[in-house]
Amino acid sequence: MSGTSNKNNLTQRIIIAMLSGAVIGILFHYIPIGLFPDGNPTFDKISAFFLDGVLEVGGYWFIASLKMLVVPLVFVSLVCGICSIGGSARIGSISVKTIGFYLLTTAMAISLALIVSNIIDPGVGNLKDVASAEGFEAKESPGLVSVLKGLVPNNLILAMANGKMLQVIFFAVLFGVGLAKLGDKVRLVRTFFFELDKVIMQLVMTLMHFAPYGVFCLIASMFADKGFGDMGKLIVYFLCVLLVLFLHTFLSYGSLLWLFTRLNPLTFYKKMGQLWAFGFSTASSGATIPLTLKTVEYKLGVKNEVASFTVPLGATINMDGTAIMQGVATVFIAQYFNIDLGFSDYLLVILTATLASVGTAAVPGVGLITLAMVLEQVGLPVEGIALIIGVDRILDMVRTAVNITGDSVASIIVAKSEGMFDEKVYLADTNDTQND
Repeated sequence: MSGTSNKNNLTQRIIIAMLSGAVIGILFHYIPIGLFPDGNPTFDKISAFFLDGVLEVGGYWFIASLKMLVVPLVFVSLVCGICSIGGSARIGSISVKTIGFYLLTTAMAISLALIVSNIIDPGVGNLKDVASAEGFEAKESPGLVSVLKGLVPNNLILAMANGKMLQVIFFAVLFGVGLAKLGDKVRLVRTFFFELDKVIMQLVMTLMHFAPYGVFCLIASMFADKGFGDMGKLIVYFLCVLLVLFLHTFLSYGSLLWLFTRLNPLTFYKKMGQLWAFGFSTASSGATIPLTLKTVEYKLGVKNEVASFTVPLGATINMDGTAIMQGVATVFIAQYFNIDLGFSDYLLVILTATLASVGTAAVPGVGLITLAMVLEQVGLPVEGIALIIGVDRILDMVRTAVNITGDSVASIIVAKSEGMFDEKVYLADTNDTQND
């Protein structure tokens, strides 16, 4: 079977899995409400078997398999990339450009969110039927000193075991620089890592063939648990966030891609379909790293030397989708509690959310933690976060698709500026690049 047929087939299977999973999940959520309001033993047993058994185990295995590959993939590919780049000056240039781009787009994202949400006013009106905001407890956000100390691992094995990606990246860069400086003196070690990289990529490609089944389990479980949740009550907020996510994805990223590279953004978006579907399903930039790397290298033309740095780093610190949620949520909560925010407050929101996108990257529940931090900075009640939790799961899935789009655009722009970009691959037919 040709590479084109394989790629089209996998994309179609993932989309079909998403749609069918949503249908099955909605049926399991609403059938008991409509047909068995008093309960039905037979249906309950069937539901428990599929939801708590098949779907839960299938979804867990899929995500666990992805996470299992993330640390070795990031470490090995980054070491290989640094070895190929060579000099530390080149590494420094790529690092500065990548981090600068991520900070720029995050600031753009939250600024756009504040502008659009102030036009739409999602929190204005009678929303008193929304569940009470009392009882929400935000996790404490780490301080700057704690974040900086956490960049350097005191135990590499522990950092890998706990998935501390910034620490893994830090050591991988140092290790790669060491191999690059020693050159042919450690030829066997270099060869080992490059061969190991091929093995891991083969594992990634093998896992991709099972992606539709994992996607089906995840989507079905999510809709079976939440249904449409409180979306009806928060429809304006929900649609406002979606609108800003859409504008940032196609307007901001598209403009930056054309401005810095003069490449046609439409070509880029045509090649992102499979990655978007995958990111949406997993709701995790980290879990999507294997496919993001594969897409950026083999569909978009970015050399591995750059992609192996920009993609893992982006999955760790690039939180544009989260920043957008924070901007809209800040305006929504302020309007809900009838609290006026001034121009200086909005500037503080932009600054805090932009810095927080890097500072809390390795902390679980980063979205709520950074939102709590932003709300506290401008004097808004942190309890307001409870208002939006009901619809945040679906928005989180969309935010992931936005984040990986930013990672991909950054990879292209940095690679183009460093002369590590293959425009022929970028311009080639969407599916004529690499066999699955």
